[in-house]
Amino acid sequence: MNGSAIFSFFLNYGLWIYSVALLLSHLLIALLAILEVRRYRRSASFTDYSMLASSPQAPGMSILAPAYNEGATIVENVRSLLSIHYRNLELIVINDGSKDDSLSKLISAYQLRKMDFFVSPAIPTKEIRGVYRSTQPVFHKLIVVDKVNGGKADALNVGINVSSKEYVVCIDVDCIIEQDALLKMAKPFLDSTGKRIIASGGVVRIANSCEIRNGRLVKVHLPESFLPRAQTLEYIRAFLLGRMAWSRINALLLISGAFGAFDKEIVIACGGYNHATVGEDMELVVRMRRYMEEKKIPYKVTYIPDPLCWTEAPSTYKILGRQRNRWTRGTIETLSIHRKMCFNPRYRILGMLSYPYWLLFELMAPLVEFTGIVCMLIAAALGYVNWTMFFALLGFILSFGILYSIFAILMEVLTYNQYNKSSDILRLTLTAILEPFIFHPFIVWSAIRGNIDLLRKKNSWGEMSRQGFAGKKSTAHAKT
Repeated sequence: MNGSAIFSFFLNYGLWIYSVALLLSHLLIALLAILEVRRYRRSASFTDYSMLASSPQAPGMSILAPAYNEGATIVENVRSLLSIHYRNLELIVINDGSKDDSLSKLISAYQLRKMDFFVSPAIPTKEIRGVYRSTQPVFHKLIVVDKVNGGKADALNVGINVSSKEYVVCIDVDCIIEQDALLKMAKPFLDSTGKRIIASGGVVRIANSCEIRNGRLVKVHLPESFLPRAQTLEYIRAFLLGRMAWSRINALLLISGAFGAFDKEIVIACGGYNHATVGEDMELVVRMRRYMEEKKIPYKVTYIPDPLCWTEAPSTYKILGRQRNRWTRGTIETLSIHRKMCFNPRYRILGMLSYPYWLLFELMAPLVEFTGIVCMLIAAALGYVNWTMFFALLGFILSFGILYSIFAILMEVLTYNQYNKSSDILRLTLTAILEPFIFHPFIVWSAIRGNIDLLRKKNSWGEMSRQGFAGKKSTAHAKT
């Protein structure tokens, strides 16, 4: 077979085979998600969360909230975190060397005073400048740590060293957490009998256009702008379908850095968060799972389908591109660090299914798509394109993608129904139709740029400007 024949075969049949395999995997994910959401909702219906909220037997939770240049929203966000319904709780805010007035605002708002405080040296970190506690008993759960800037991973490691509870809940300080979020997050740890729960994640939703008062979400609205609305649809697919499906078969590789709970003992045994990657949230979960597999300890990573955490999504293509660029680099770095697991039966489902899927269908999908477009343009110029096959493949993929998004919307309506106006459902459906032509190509290009930046050894987070829930603009970047 000559070169032109190989090129033609790849273009006409190779992409078709890859696409069919990808779409079949999505069908399986949809089926598993249905089963897992049904199981969870049936289990949750028998749970009295009010008893758990007041029980002294509830597992201790330390919320870790790293902050860098969050002065525009930090007081309101900390107020939101302090309002969470949970008895055995401490809130640790880590000021990662902010250059704005984040620390001074916290000191003033919560009447903080610097004090002597024992900090465990379990995980090596950058220098701690001071630990602050409030002089007011009403804020007794709050601990503020001021440290030299070292990035988000280093800030979280400081929080782990400072924490006194058996579980750490790692969040983004700009998130709004539902008041019953920790009650639902604690349930898997309490229910576990045969397997040790090492991590549990919660669904993250988009807060753009929602009504936020005094650090609390009071009314949910679908984002007005197209870009946050497209991300709303994307998050519904990713969390309500994708991560619930992987949780069903205990094959989950990622818990969002915006909201996740971890067994502190296992986190410390694994060495804490990795400074060498911008995808520290995914890398930690993979490393914890690898640790448990190598120690042959039965374990599970779970996910909660309830909307527990609300975050502000990027509202401009510039900031969104930086975010997805970083996500791509973090995925590549994580898979590279743990490449030993790929198709390694020693790691069971982790090595034989989870890792290969992320490699072939998460990491490589943008590369395959971009390469396919380039090859199609070259082939069209050379007259190698089978146009019947091309349009059949294009129509099949576009139709499947739109129907999959509509199915995700249906799952949302039948379960948690956060967007319960008929106009919201219509706008989400229209977004699903437009997404493949506007939003998706930009995400693919951002992933390609992420690959290029990794080859250029670019490892910064970049500035992530946000408007803030009160309409004030802030600029944050956790890794310098």
